[in-house]
Amino acid sequence: MDVIERLKNKDEQALIELMNEYGDYLLRTSYLLVKDMQVAEEAVQDTFIVAYRKINQLHDSLKIKSWLAKIAINQCRARMRRWSWKNVLLKFNQNEIEKELSHTNLQDEEIPEVLILKFSRNQQLYKSIQQLDYMYREVITLFYFNQLSIEEIAALLKEKENTIKTRLRRGRSKLKIMLEEGGMNDVE
Repeated sequence: MDVIERLKNKDEQALIELMNEYGDYLLRTSYLLVKDMQVAEEAVQDTFIVAYRKINQLHDSLKIKSWLAKIAINQCRARMRRWSWKNVLLKFNQNEIEKELSHTNLQDEEIPEVLILKFSRNQQLYKSIQQLDYMYREVITLFYFNQLSIEEIAALLKEKENTIKTRLRRGRSKLKIMLEEGGMNDVE
């Protein structure tokens, strides 16, 4: 019996397997959207609770990843709509970025100066993405970091493909301006 069927039978071990398989993916996505690790973790926890309760609504087990992503995005959106989010200045967390960069595929033979330059560029890119309006940050995260197609993003967000293309174009344009102003002219 596959994990989805076991979940439909309310097997908690199947939920743990699902969390192990998709937890990191959903946490990365949520963190990029809400800009706060604790809130992202809460969104992912709530995602799995909702998924466990509503697993019978999933009709195609092959779409579990996109179904979970959709729930996570909705959880993030709900948190972003709260009044307190509009009034809280979220700070850039240096430790979180250093932790993320430690998991990248940097070659050991790279010289320290190159590593410092890459870190600086990644830091500036991260800051710039976080300054984008949510609707642009959302599509850029899904397209570039989660590697979803425009068609998949449109289905996930229940928007037209042209709307997604427009948001991507505008988001990239805004990002390019921010990066140029920040001294990163060679980033595309």
